[in-house]
Amino acid sequence: MTFEPTLFQPRFANGHVQTIYAWARRRVFPRLPPPVERFFDVAPEARVLAHCHWQERPSNHPAMLLLHGLEGSSQAHYMSGMADKAWAAGWNIVRLNQRNCGDTEHLSRGLYHSGLTHDPLFVMRELARTDGIDSWAVAGYSLGGNLTLKLAGEVEDTFPALKAVCAVSPTMDLAVCVNALERRSNLAYEFNFVRRLKARMRRKARLFPDDFSIAPLSRVWTVRQFDEAYTAPHHGFRDAADYYHRASAMRVIDRIRVPALIVSAEDDPFVPSDPFRHPMVSSNPWLTTILTRHGGHCAFVEHGVADYDGYWAEREVVRFATAAVRRASGATAPRARLPMTDTGAEWAAP
Repeated sequence: MTFEPTLFQPRFANGHVQTIYAWARRRVFPRLPPPVERFFDVAPEARVLAHCHWQERPSNHPAMLLLHGLEGSSQAHYMSGMADKAWAAGWNIVRLNQRNCGDTEHLSRGLYHSGLTHDPLFVMRELARTDGIDSWAVAGYSLGGNLTLKLAGEVEDTFPALKAVCAVSPTMDLAVCVNALERRSNLAYEFNFVRRLKARMRRKARLFPDDFSIAPLSRVWTVRQFDEAYTAPHHGFRDAADYYHRASAMRVIDRIRVPALIVSAEDDPFVPSDPFRHPMVSSNPWLTTILTRHGGHCAFVEHGVADYDGYWAEREVVRFATAAVRRASGATAPRARLPMTDTGAEWAAP
């Protein structure tokens, strides 16, 4: 599949400003219909909540599953922004909360982690079975981007309904991203993540006092320390380093066999660009990788015009996924690709 992105003209040439502006700016989506809640029992004592937007005849339309980032939810601005654009392009939308996210701590006894691909795959299979949705794309941001790419690498040809995946600012090499997050310049971001992770563990301990203790929280000041104290032992990883290795999409990125779009920025504060140039990425002809000079983390804001709000990555994801689905019926192995460059962006297209 050949895909050429539109030129990104950043509103701010600073990654921190892009990131904070996109996070703080209030957004409204009047054309997006109210969501329908849908619950899925993905495992024993594990239930997840999705906010869905269905076209009038859902089985006649493809569906896009959206995955949020660390400590995000289905209500994150980029989840609604993507849903708004995809809905207008004729997609059904499933905005999935990962386990415990979106005020759902009471629905699941356990926790989620960055590589838990079981849940989104379960949701797609269930909706394919019950609602006849037989054409899917998955789009994820940050941690959800890692999850998206890992799912695509793991599923291979066992779920033919998956037609495309898209990852924006994906943390696909978790160890590299955690190292970057610990830089002094990223103190505010890490503080915010840790504050929210600790608050969640306090809520979990109140709900499931026999399963969780808040005693280790007094020693948790970084995401790595949180993962050492909670994420790794809860999910059976040896330690945080083992978790980062086994949960990273980089381990399976070369096995992706559906059209896949990766969008990231050189000035992302805590997702370094080096992994996107790794031979495992550049040698896979199914991957289209776009690296912009500016864009921050999960932002990519430019000036809007008319009915376009300026959130460039959201628009490009919908363009890519729509083109992939339209071509799926006659899809063959992609052609070998050549690197291409353009003002403001660098990309490789199959």
